[in-house]
Amino acid sequence: MRSHIFKDQIYEQFARIGKAVASPHRLEILDLLCQGEKTVEEIAAHSRLDIKNASAHLKVLRSARLLESRRNGKNVFYRLADPAVSAFWLSLRSLAARRLTEIREAVDAYFERAPDMQPLDRKTLLTKARRGDVVVLDVRPADEFATGHLPYARSLPLAELKHELSTLPRRKEIVAYCRGPYCVLSYEAVEFLRRRGFRATRLDDGVPEWESAGFPVLRKAAS
Repeated sequence: MRSHIFKDQIYEQFARIGKAVASPHRLEILDLLCQGEKTVEEIAAHSRLDIKNASAHLKVLRSARLLESRRNGKNVFYRLADPAVSAFWLSLRSLAARRLTEIREAVDAYFERAPDMQPLDRKTLLTKARRGDVVVLDVRPADEFATGHLPYARSLPLAELKHELSTLPRRKEIVAYCRGPYCVLSYEAVEFLRRRGFRATRLDDGVPEWESAGFPVLRKAAS
């Protein structure tokens, strides 16, 4: 009888994590925070929620000990509580992609008209970037780049791309990356560059995927 009570207690605690992530909005928030800490207002803007709803979702994730927060003046910043939270999200996403055909169908439907963007493998990309043979563009917002980015990458947010075309070499391949395989920023960047005559492709990885595969990431020094 005692063993059953013990098991019930343990599995109830496991279920807290399952309940906390049983929302597409909260999963999107975890995905965003894998890029670095953000204010409530930034999270609301990126996830298309109002402040009240974003705060409610953050409260659920924090109560399950998946997030931590800090206050700086009037701003409250949220971050992942542990690197294991990022690993958990990547594992959950990978399992879902492997088991749910609906994910592949949604991806295929959305990117139906996207050009062929077969990416370089990680080792080849790192070697070419080190030699200066390719230009690696991080097309996420600049604050996410500052938090952590791939070696040899240049920060060029998608919104600024068309104004900076003259600074990009036309004789080198350009590889764009953003927040991972389901982020559309790098797709849009590559399409834009190809229409203007550049040789461009994308990297499927974002920073969490790249780091999880054992490759180096340049991070902002802790203050």
